[in-house]
Parts: sequence; structure tokens; C-alpha cells
Amino acid sequence: MRDVTHDVPAPRRRSFLKYSGALGAAGAVPASLAACSAGPESTNDLGDGGSGANRTLTAVIGYGNDGTWDPTQTASAFCMAANNHIYEGLLDTDPISREPYPALATRVPPDLTATSWTFTLRPGATFHDGRPVTADDVVFVFDRILDPGTQTLAKGFFEPWLEDVRKIDERNVELVLKFPFPEGVSRLTLAKIMPRHVFSRPGAWNDAIRGLAVGSGPYRQTAHHPKSNTTFEAFAGYNGPRPPAFRKMNWLTIVDAAPRVAKISGGSAGAQIADNIPYANIGHLESSGLTVAGGAGMNNLFLMFNTRHKPFDDVRVRQALHYAIDREKIVEVALKGHGKPSSSFLDEANPAYRRAKTVYDHDPGRARALLREAGVSGLRIDILAVNVSWIVDCLPTIKSSWDAIGVRTTLSPQETTAVFTKMDQKQDYQVVAAASNPNQFGLDADLIMRYNYGPENLWMRYARWADDPVAQQLFKDMDRATRETDPDRKKTMIQDYIDVVAEQAVLYPVVHNELMTAWDPRDLAGIRAQPYPGINVLQARWA
Repeated sequence: MRDVTHDVPAPRRRSFLKYSGALGAAGAVPASLAACSAGPESTNDLGDGGSGANRTLTAVIGYGNDGTWDPTQTASAFCMAANNHIYEGLLDTDPISREPYPALATRVPPDLTATSWTFTLRPGATFHDGRPVTADDVVFVFDRILDPGTQTLAKGFFEPWLEDVRKIDERNVELVLKFPFPEGVSRLTLAKIMPRHVFSRPGAWNDAIRGLAVGSGPYRQTAHHPKSNTTFEAFAGYNGPRPPAFRKMNWLTIVDAAPRVAKISGGSAGAQIADNIPYANIGHLESSGLTVAGGAGMNNLFLMFNTRHKPFDDVRVRQALHYAIDREKIVEVALKGHGKPSSSFLDEANPAYRRAKTVYDHDPGRARALLREAGVSGLRIDILAVNVSWIVDCLPTIKSSWDAIGVRTTLSPQETTAVFTKMDQKQDYQVVAAASNPNQFGLDADLIMRYNYGPENLWMRYARWADDPVAQQLFKDMDRATRETDPDRKKTMIQDYIDVVAEQAVLYPVVHNELMTAWDPRDLAGIRAQPYPGINVLQARWA
């Protein structure tokens, strides 16, 4: 884990932490801090026990729980999913439709085109330690997000359009917008309200990274064991719109596919629900009585090039390597038909989708010609890849595709934490292959593109491309699109700059795929499989 300073209450510039959900300290939160703030209470509670309606819901998550848990920083699939049960925003969004609904606030603003939104906090809302939620807590979180000296992932989602957040009185706050931005109402779920009295203490943001989670949501965290499991229990003081249906929950992190599937299948199944189901196991799980469902969305395998490492500074080389990949074979062999070759940065179901001007159909001849044009021969590439199971399944086809055009290719799949630690430490690399799904944050294209591209974006720092003149113009085009108030013109402007992103291929998807969730309908009802990592059981119940 890299160094993080402890300036309080408005921390100054920090390291960007784990946008990919990659990093996070392995270790327990100090017991003294946990006891006073309702954070992790135990180092050996596995969440077992109970029967009937009081039994523990056991979930299997196919992603690590050792990324940062700080809601203003995390993109970890496990941590984001968990935080959606622990914390609330002023508004939250439905996990499928992504429509906003009142959470800590009492209503959605009636005029989404206004430049000022006033919110009243839900009467009686309390944090998990019993302290009331106040306007000071709301301002505290937004001050951190908007602080020019503090770099957070959430900043990129709010700073372009949100000017200020002001306390009116103990239960009322005003959000002042820079210009009309109706899309912002759905983004408020990304600003999870955290207790100022907990997270303004020296060192508390580091504790949040390691797993300290204190919110006002329907479930409170009871224990956190990095690389093993995280446990929850229903928060008796919750009085919000989506009350807890399970007395206790135990979420296991099992990244390897075989033991993850084994945990939910067979006579000794220990879990009722699991995400990230391998396509090859769907039929077997369904035949044993489980429901397996999913949905197509933004989930993708992407390649990111280090543009400071020659010859990847040359757009022709990046394009050549994309043209060389047999995407249809990846879909057929690795994804078992549950995906599509990318034809834009956005997936085809996105409302702003338009087929890009540059589409990387399989064309080995063109790939070889581009390499010759760039004066590149005898290229050797080591692909640094995350070990997410479906990504590992895709890698052999990428290798064989590059080998076929004379590029000697080595595969180096590693734990996600290891991959992004290397980039955080600014170690040299050539190409990274990893999974991403900005739909975790929402559906609007402006948000999705800002997650991946922008002058202050960590991904661009990883790619070392932000200073490129093409990138500088791209960032200006993105800002203009954000400020555009006409929906149709905005959509076209976004589509136009996505064409630039496609042509440059600095960070670009290879395939978009479906994510599958399995559950036992004899145990659970109300489950809705989501097309992005993790689970959401806020509307589920025992069958």
C-alpha cells in the first residue's frame, strides 16, 4: 500500500487509491477504533449460525475484498457492492434501472434542470454507532470530494458540474451546480454519507481503506478479513426505504472459479448466491436447481498501453495489436457466446452508443502492415493481466493472435492487487489486460468516459498519456460535452470524442461480456441479477 497522508478534516493531496479496486492493506482494523465506531468487531467471526428466518445469508463474490473500502475512492467490485448495503447517499439508484430514489434525503429534486437542489435529511436517520446523521456529515463528505488538494475517484464524477454544498441547518443542505446538469441526480448515490465524527479523526481515511465502514444503511459491518470474508448484520436503527431482510450476511471472497462454483453447488453447498459464474458451469448449476441469470452491460476486457514505453507511443502499433486479436474466437471459446466484440468504447445497450468510426475487426494483414509502417519488427510483449477467471480464459486467444503476426507474447496473470501495485509504484510495463465495468457507477456516458479518461484521471496516469496533444484536445471536448444542455447535442458530442478514443486505442475494450449470477430459488426470492460485478440484496428476502 502506498503512503497516504493524514491531514484532517480536509486532507490534502493524497495518492489516488485503487480506482480499479486493486489495492488495500491486508490487516485488521484496530480493535479500539472498531469498538467505538461500529466498524469490524472481530477477527474470527465467520458469520455462521442461525436457522430459519434467522439464518445467515452466505454469498460468494468472485472479486477480492482487499481493495480500498473508502467510498470516495473505491472501484472494487466487492467493496462497492458491500458499501451499497452499509452506506446511503442523499439519493440512491435502483441497481437495475439506475433510477434515483430518496435514501437519506426525503425526495428527489422536482426540477432537475435547476442550478440549486435543496435536500432535507430523513427524520431519525442514524449512523451505525447511534449518532444522528446531520447536514455537517453531508458537507464533510462533499468537502472531501470537491477539495482541490484531495484527489479522489469521486471527484471526477462531481467536480465538473458541482460548485458547492452548503449547510442550511441541521437537517437541510443545498447543492449549488455550476450549470444545469440533470445527470447529476443519479450520481448522488456515489457520494456515500459518512460520519464526520468518525472519519475526521487522524488516520481514519487509512482505516477506511483497510475496511472500516460506518454508515447509515440497512446493514452494519461486523467483521472484515481481507482475502477471506466480510460479515454484516441487520442495523436495528435503520428507518429508510429498503429495510434489511436478513439478520446476518457472510460474504466470501473466492476469486478462483472452481472453489467459487463448488461453494454454491452440490449437496454440501455453503452459499445461497454467487456472482461471476463461469459460463461453462451454467448448465450444471441450472440442472441442480439453481437459477442462473445475467445481463449484458459495460463489463469488458480492456487493454491499456504504457505510452511511455516504445513502441506503444505510436498509435499505429496500438491499432495493429487490436486489429490482430480474433475477438469472435474470444466470444466463442472463452465467453461461450456470452459477449460481443467491442464496436465502441460503450456497449451496444448504452443509450449513447454509436458504432465507432474505428472498429477493430479481426484483420491480421492490416495489423502486419501497420507494424511495418511503424518500423516495428521482432516485437516481444509481456501482457500483465489480472487473474479474474474470465479474463484468464481470454488471454490464450490474445496470445495466439499476436503470435500469428510475429509478436512474441508472454502471459503474466497475477492477483489484481499485484498488477495495480506495480503501476501505483510507477514500475515499467508494456500492456495491461484487465476487467472493467463503469456501470458500477452509473449508465450516463459522460460519467463512463470520465472514469476512464481525463487530465486528472488515474487511468491516464497509468497509461502516461495525459500530456499528449491528442489527449489535451480530448479533455477539452469532454468538458464542452459535459456543459452542453441540449440532450441530443450532448449525445452527439460524446459520440464524436469516443471516435477519438477508439482511434487512439490507449485504453480500449476488446470484448463486452455478460456477468452471470447464480442463486438457489428455494432459499432466496427477489434476486435480480445485475450486469456489473457484485450483488445487491436490498430487495431480496428468504423464500
